[in-house]
Amino acid sequence: MAYFIVVLLDDNRFAKIKGTELEDKVQYMFGGELRCLNVEVSEEMKDRILKEFDTARIDSRGAITDVPVAFLRELFNQVVEKKDLGAAALEGVLAKVDEIKELAAKESEFLPAPEIDV
Repeated sequence: MAYFIVVLLDDNRFAKIKGTELEDKVQYMFGGELRCLNVEVSEEMKDRILKEFDTARIDSRGAITDVPVAFLRELFNQVVEKKDLGAAALEGVLAKVDEIKELAAKESEFLPAPEIDV
């Protein structure tokens, strides 16, 4: 089974990938209302993610969900930095797993509102 992680793209995130090869890989959900990138996850990576984050699960589509917000934030940063939707980006995230777990612990206490530029 193929696994993936959905990285949602708001206007700010989309602006960071606009004009790159990643823009061609943008997918649309809910009739085009949401933009996203699907990061491919190997069987080995899936096992590592599930081991590191006890809230993570796999839905019926094969999507890995319920990972901390800090994980998804760093995954987007790694995708942009490495211009990769696979192993290289995930390796970058898992290299920072301790930092992500610290941030995730704070999320469970308080999840801040997203920053919105007006």
